Order: sequence, then structure tokens, then C-alpha cells
Amino acid sequence: MLKLLKPEEIVSDAYAIVRAKAVNYDKKPENLNITTNGIPDSIIRFQIEEIIKGDSIESDSLLINGYLTKDDDFNHEYPPYTFVRPGGATGSCFANSYKQGASFLLFLNKDYSPYWGALAPVNEQLHSPPHNDLWLRWVKKQVCIAGTAPMVVSGASKLRTFFF
Repeated sequence: MLKLLKPEEIVSDAYAIVRAKAVNYDKKPENLNITTNGIPDSIIRFQIEEIIKGDSIESDSLLINGYLTKDDDFNHEYPPYTFVRPGGATGSCFANSYKQGASFLLFLNKDYSPYWGALAPVNEQLHSPPHNDLWLRWVKKQVCIAGTAPMVVSGASKLRTFFF
């Protein structure tokens, strides 16, 4: 039986948490008309907009397997989310599509992948503007409570700004 992670466990178990924008394909799918419920072979480049947890990210971008789409896929719950967005509620139990140009809250494992918590909200699309997104605000508060919020942006001397 699958044990669903609680929102607090998702925050504490994540190796890193970032807010990132789905930019473009680094590797396009072989056939744009065929998608899989599993982890795709296509790779999306994400531009990191903010590091919320974890000091080990030294790049300003991430490469994550997935599909780009033109469609929104917002979680239907009220934060804190306890279940994956609609795109992940079938098949592999992970949402693997990302609206191009949209911001996502990515909970990453040590391999910098969001595909580690089945049916968990580990890669949710954020509402615009992101600083008003209630899921993002809840997660930032949990990170601060746990004392795991980084104090500086990797490779820079700029202080992080958190809005609650």
C-alpha cells in the first residue's frame, strides 16, 4: 500500500526546494504526439527563480524530464496541498507536464529530480504572481520554522527575500 506523504514531510524530506520557470526543451520528445505517464525521455530546461531550501544548487538552471504544454495544471486543493495536481493523478502517480513559461515549486531529491514522492505535490504550478501563491507562502513558512532556509543565493551575496 502506498503511503501518502504529509505536506510537512514533503518539505522536510526534500533535498532542495526551488521556484523555477519551465523555459524550453533541452531535448525534445521523439514524437510530439505521443506522451507517456512514466518519466519521459524529453528534458525541460528550468530557470531557477528562487532557492527556498538547499545551498548545493550552483547553477541557475535545472534539467528535468518532462513535457512542455500550453495548458495550466493547477492543484485543486487549498494549501497546504496533500495530493498531486490533476496531471499526476493517473498512470505513474507523478505530474510530468509543465506549462511553458509558468513557474513551478519543485521539491527535489539528491539527484535534483522532483519524481520521488508518488501522488505528492512535489512539482506544483504556481499562481501568478508567484509571491502571492498560497502554497509557496506555506512552504516558505515551513522552511523557516524548520530553520533550513538558506541565507544567501548560491554563488551570490544577495540576501533572500521571503514573503508570508
